[in-house]
Amino acid sequence: MPTFREIYTHHADLYERLVAREDYEGRLLPAIAAICPLHGREVVEFGAGTGRVTALLAPHVHAICAFDASHHMLSVAAQRLRGMVNVWLAVADNRALPLPPAAADVAVEGWSFGHATDWHPDRWQAHIEEALAEMRRVLRPGGMMILIETLGTGCESPQPPSERLAALYAWLEGALGFSHTWVRTDYRFASPQEAEELVRFFFGDDLADRVARQRLTLLPECTGIWWRAV
Repeated sequence: MPTFREIYTHHADLYERLVAREDYEGRLLPAIAAICPLHGREVVEFGAGTGRVTALLAPHVHAICAFDASHHMLSVAAQRLRGMVNVWLAVADNRALPLPPAAADVAVEGWSFGHATDWHPDRWQAHIEEALAEMRRVLRPGGMMILIETLGTGCESPQPPSERLAALYAWLEGALGFSHTWVRTDYRFASPQEAEELVRFFFGDDLADRVARQRLTLLPECTGIWWRAV
């Protein structure tokens, strides 16, 4: 199993195959729309990856500027989003986007900020606060910050998959005043073989061995959504 850094730098195609199987029942978009009306909004996306959230939002918003630190991931996003004339992609760190202040109505991140808890274990809180400050900077008064993060793969009810992520979520809800909900965004794979291959690639041997042993094609996933107006 490659590290997440290796995946985002070198394995975007396999990653895209995996995430294309997630949320097969289409629950994430209605959950976001219930938090914040999307029609006519200008959106900035942090950590866009291969464009899965971008592709969900683009048909419903006026424009979306999507950023990721990995050119490799954005190259796959560009293919996926080809023909969407209201989407602009660019390489940028979550803490420093090439945008003027008050440029958007909505700022969203999906499965991006949480990586700081592993990549910067001694200063993850400061790292994420810098990203949140950048969200606030690019939003107009009254704009909405929306954070999407995992609450457990292979789990039918939400449970943070690590102590650091649990600490992050508690910090968001407690000290920073974010509201919170969660939805099931389950995976549906084409075959047990595909399920084992893609789960082993991204989630590791323990979960992949369970998938193989039970010959699963459906894998539960719990996804948390946190939001706060500025």
